Amino acid sequence: MSVSFLTQEGYDELQNELEYLRNVKRKEVAQRLHEAMEGGELIENAEYEAAKNEQAFTEGRINELEYLLATARIVTESQKADTIQVGSKVTIVEEGLDEEELYTIVGAAEAKPSVGKISNESPLGKALLNHKAGDIVSVNAPAGAYKIKIVKFE
Repeated sequence: MSVSFLTQEGYDELQNELEYLRNVKRKEVAQRLHEAMEGGELIENAEYEAAKNEQAFTEGRINELEYLLATARIVTESQKADTIQVGSKVTIVEEGLDEEELYTIVGAAEAKPSVGKISNESPLGKALLNHKAGDIVSVNAPAGAYKIKIVKFE
């Protein structure tokens, strides 16, 4: 069983999504299936097929979230160390650039790069782990390696 690293915020978001899927989405999909079945022959009923696909997706996501939450390890402030870990907020500067970038290292399940939440399993996230402010780190990304300087972290 693999462990999912989550911040408390990420855990709460996934818990809310799970509750929504269980209590609201399941009922909506069941209603769509019921209505589609009343629509006549099921073999050529596109609405029935769409509803069955949505039901399969919803149930799959529920199973995925239940597993994630059951195996989650919540990272708290007190667990943070002297080096960058999951839950750390990190300010970096890419070599040759002056612009600082701020990222929060999170578990893969709550990564949202568009808002600065990067996975501890991503190339940048992996490279940052266990380093300190002032360190120059090499990042091995699919597009090629580059260096960054860690300005600070908390």
